[in-house]
Amino acid sequence: MKRGCAALATSKRISEEPAYVLHRYDWSESSLILEVFTRHHGRIALVAKGVKRPSSSFRPILLPLQPLHLSFGGDAEIRTLKGAEWQGGHVMPTGDALLSGYYLNELLLTLLARDDPHPGLFDVYASVVQVLASEHGEALQPALRAFDLLLLREIGLLPMLDAQTMTLLGLDPEHRYSLVPEGGLRQTNASDRASLSGAQWIALQQSLAVGAPFTATLRACSQVMAELKPQLRSLLNYHCGVGTLRTRQMMIDLQSL
Repeated sequence: MKRGCAALATSKRISEEPAYVLHRYDWSESSLILEVFTRHHGRIALVAKGVKRPSSSFRPILLPLQPLHLSFGGDAEIRTLKGAEWQGGHVMPTGDALLSGYYLNELLLTLLARDDPHPGLFDVYASVVQVLASEHGEALQPALRAFDLLLLREIGLLPMLDAQTMTLLGLDPEHRYSLVPEGGLRQTNASDRASLSGAQWIALQQSLAVGAPFTATLRACSQVMAELKPQLRSLLNYHCGVGTLRTRQMMIDLQSL
């Protein structure tokens, strides 16, 4: 009986859990609801009581795109934040990098179920955030496309990229193939700009299979950016149930000003 009670108590209190804040909502005049992505517990909701008060020590810490260690308790759908520590390492991204970070967060909020751990995806997210905070702008778009691919694979929405989805036939390295929302990977016309060669798709599949997939997939994506981006955008919009992601529309609006 004592052992069972101890296990129950442990399940209700989590300490120093690696996490990132994805979004914040007003809960009261002084408190917030946080949507956070944690390494071992997946996406969860926390109430941060009193965090909006000027005297709150949590106020300057609970920001998006910052590595945190969070402590929380409770067994309800919305748990209670008990502690938060900033882990340092980089400054807040700005400009396009900041909007790109919000794009990552929108995907996680839309596509991940709560309380469904994805520790490997958490590590990929942390790697992309480091790219966003760096001054290496040339790596920004390849890092986002690598995240798109690894996210889709992690949640079971990415078909194998070395075979045609409907027929399971292997790809001809010289032919062109497109990734379409309802049909997976299929052969297309050579004039279709939203397509890759069989050899390029095979290289992407191989990058996903290595021990450190983010680094390998980032490198593979950097070779096919123009053709890959519209295909992944259509696939993500389809699975998110939207015509255009809100962060993508924000980017479009800002570019038109």
